[in-house]
Amino acid sequence: MILIKLGGSVITDKTKYKTLRTEVLGRLASEIKASGQKVILVHGAGSYGHIIAAENELQKGFFKESQVPAASQVMEDVRVLNLEVIKCLNEAGLPCASLPPSAIAKLQAGELKDLDCQLFADYLELGIVPVTFGDVCLDTERGFGICSGDQLMTRIAETFKPTTTIFCSDVDGVYTADPHSDTDARLIETIDQKTLDELPRSQRCADVTGSIFKKIEHMLNIATYSKALVINGLVPGRLKAALCDEEVVGSKVERIL
Repeated sequence: MILIKLGGSVITDKTKYKTLRTEVLGRLASEIKASGQKVILVHGAGSYGHIIAAENELQKGFFKESQVPAASQVMEDVRVLNLEVIKCLNEAGLPCASLPPSAIAKLQAGELKDLDCQLFADYLELGIVPVTFGDVCLDTERGFGICSGDQLMTRIAETFKPTTTIFCSDVDGVYTADPHSDTDARLIETIDQKTLDELPRSQRCADVTGSIFKKIEHMLNIATYSKALVINGLVPGRLKAALCDEEVVGSKVERIL
């Protein structure tokens, strides 16, 4: 089994509220189907979740009444995005099932505490692709919080130990600086703790799940259970190649034994 994360920056324009990259999403679904691999799919919330969540500081938990309608709106919006993902997968010939974290997961102080992974196993056994996503969830200490796609990836990898875990980004991998704004940015081919320590502390847009630094922490944890890599999901054919275990441009996180 292969675990895939479709980043919010790939399937949406994260700077524009509820802006879907329909053609990209459809192509990625077709590449997954063409690979013939058994997969679990996680997708980010992108501009369907991060903008309103950041404006209302939902990642900090419940501390004022005005956050309640905002949390509800984010849950509605990410489900709209998830339905688009489900639609594209079905149209590509991949039967799938949506597993919203708000219904199957619980946080504790912002960390993922409980996730019903048996549901993922049951759908996989039936030949149905389980699909989950970044969402607002109940938090035992903070009332509610943000359950990120990367938190879900880590727990799923720990439970299922996939042969490969693939993160689809909007760039070729992890860079020494932001490649969108720094022409001297260099692709880091192998990710390790040193990578995390040396990255400059900056980010392009609001991201309530911790930006690239938290993502690398999750990748390093995932490397305990699975070979992992970061690729550019905007480049046609790259996801299919990675799914078929072909060499692709990207950043690798080697398995930690």
